[in-house]
Amino acid sequence: MKILLEKEPVKRVKEALIKFNSSLTVIVLNNTARTAKDAAYSLNCEVGAIVKSLLIKADESFLICLVAGDKRCSLNKLKKILNKENISMASANEVKINTGFSIGGVSPLGHAKKLDTLIDVSINRFKDIFAAAGHPNCVFKTNYKDLIKMTDASEKEISE
Repeated sequence: MKILLEKEPVKRVKEALIKFNSSLTVIVLNNTARTAKDAAYSLNCEVGAIVKSLLIKADESFLICLVAGDKRCSLNKLKKILNKENISMASANEVKINTGFSIGGVSPLGHAKKLDTLIDVSINRFKDIFAAAGHPNCVFKTNYKDLIKMTDASEKEISE
């Protein structure tokens, strides 16, 4: 399991976490956290306390949307907020190119390219939240306010 901490995407997240707060660490799970349900089961927490990092394509640009595990990202709300016509989920290849992560391990920070980030206000319901750390078996624990600070995210109502 320690070998996962040596993987390049996990190291990128670890460096970004340490830069923000040296006490934050990457947690390696015995079971996969590829989906919010899997992660909640592995961490023995509510599905909503798992933060999904979704890459969204808005016309020709990309952004990260952070949504609670028990919610869906609303593409219609994004259209209004961003004032863009063509909003869709990015393809697996686009996710890899823009974030440097594979689907299932996309972290809210440590991306390959600079991406704007929106965070859904519904995540604020939880004291502790967990997000992917570059691999389907790696997560980190934080709170809503710190996640906003470390990702420079804008708070919006983007879920349904």
